[in-house]
Amino acid sequence: MSLTKRIVGLVVLALTPALAVQGYNEYALRTARAEAVRNEAMRAARNVAADLGQFGRGARQVLGILAGLSEIRTKDARACTAYLATVVGQVPGSFFFGVADADGKIRCNTLGSPVGAYTVADRSYFQDAMRSGGFAIGQVVSGRVTGRPTIQFAQAIPDDDGDGRPDGIVITSIDLSYLAARQANAGLPPDAALTVADPNGTILVRLPDHEAWAGKPLPPAYWKALTDHRGTVADLPGLRGNQRITAVAGGSPEDLETMTVAVGLSSASAFADIDAATRRGIVLIGLGAILAVVAALMAGRVFIRRPVRRLLAAASAWRAGELGTRTGISGPGEFGRLGEAFDAMAASLQRHEGELREEVARSRVLQERQTMMLHELNHRVRNTLTTVQSLARQTRRDDDRGERLEGRILSLSKTHDLLSRDDWGGASLRTVLENELAPYRDDQAHRFDLDGTDLDLPPRYVLALGMTVHELTTNAAKYGALSTDAGRVEVAWTVVVAESAARRLVLDWQESGGPPVREPGKRGFGTRLITGGISRELGGLVRLDFAIDGLRCSLDVPLDEPDRFTSFGGLADARPAGRA
Repeated sequence: MSLTKRIVGLVVLALTPALAVQGYNEYALRTARAEAVRNEAMRAARNVAADLGQFGRGARQVLGILAGLSEIRTKDARACTAYLATVVGQVPGSFFFGVADADGKIRCNTLGSPVGAYTVADRSYFQDAMRSGGFAIGQVVSGRVTGRPTIQFAQAIPDDDGDGRPDGIVITSIDLSYLAARQANAGLPPDAALTVADPNGTILVRLPDHEAWAGKPLPPAYWKALTDHRGTVADLPGLRGNQRITAVAGGSPEDLETMTVAVGLSSASAFADIDAATRRGIVLIGLGAILAVVAALMAGRVFIRRPVRRLLAAASAWRAGELGTRTGISGPGEFGRLGEAFDAMAASLQRHEGELREEVARSRVLQERQTMMLHELNHRVRNTLTTVQSLARQTRRDDDRGERLEGRILSLSKTHDLLSRDDWGGASLRTVLENELAPYRDDQAHRFDLDGTDLDLPPRYVLALGMTVHELTTNAAKYGALSTDAGRVEVAWTVVVAESAARRLVLDWQESGGPPVREPGKRGFGTRLITGGISRELGGLVRLDFAIDGLRCSLDVPLDEPDRFTSFGGLADARPAGRA
């Protein structure tokens, strides 16, 4: 996977928390709104039930007063009808008053019906009032005279004969349209659906469309759902099939307990603003994601792919012998410094090439040396670019977010800077060490101990040892001695001369005072970079000791081994001492 794709992946990963926050906010808002809507629905249902109960108590008081009047108790048709005519206009919602005897026959009423014109003995309110001797509420019926769906309130007339049985009842009929208009003006939410039903499931009040529903039975499934959820709030389909948050109020003995009051609020209306906000949020997050991905692709093209292509193009030109080609990359960034180092290296080699061209006519040896220098350049550039490619590939596999890659490229660039100062003639070992340890020695030099005679190293030694010391330093800063204030790093080296006069560099890196060390479970890229660079590039040996009190790394590197990539016959012997 390319670095550009990795950057896009990081952008997508960065957007994940935003999506999680959006989802959580959506859940929290919907939960809070659902609770508020349920409470509002139950509050509205209880208010309606309380209002109906107040209305019923008022009617009961009026009927109780009438039942005690002599004009009513004597059941004289003329006097009774005249008195009831004065009352009917005084009770809101009532359009009929009547008196029936103990057998249920009408004795007088506000409609002027003759005595005994009809009987109410079969009505439930008559039977309940006569049985209890008190107040009773009837079911929705069509009036025998008016033909309108009404509900009757009845009050038993006390017994005058002493046999304990009521002497009849006083009746009033309530206009259901009045009850509907009373509730329509009671402050229900705009999208509320109100249903009031009698004990048989017949509709008393229905808002909206009261006239179309009054007196009709509720669908059995809906009536059962209201009965099952009496006193609670539930999500139920309404009479027209649309889903509603429905609250069913429970009555009390004095508040028309025989009636069922249900208030349903529209789920769509309740969550409309939240749905709109959710859509806006999703659109904004989507636009932000698109812009971020586009920006990542453009940034990858400008800051990664373009510099790498220019480096590769310049390297190809150098490999073809066009040493006048330059990368044209500069600046304080890692690629800028690497490009400047490459350009400085190419300029130095171009200068050497010019000198060799002047001498080519005088010496074939100088011509062969020129060839050697070109091969060396190809080898160094190829190794450097291969190292950069390997760093990028291995860092990706290690799931690094870019910090280790930038550090390794910067280390490689700093090492190239050392070599460029002396036209790639080499650098001293102490300079290499101080160059890599410099970021940690500014104000705490006492934590480092460099012990050994300074030694000039060829370029390939400088590159390999520089990357090795960089990895050791970085690991010490993150996990080892440099990660604590009390940690120390001691570096000691010496040159050992064998009996064959071959020289070897023996270097020990010792950490102490840091956190306890434990051997990693798998061999990471840093370990492979250390061991691979020393063994492959320099033919040396590396030993890593993960002692609990501090990491120790021992290097054993031959100093007089020829570079197989740049040594050609006897020219290797003709090169100046200390050069690679």
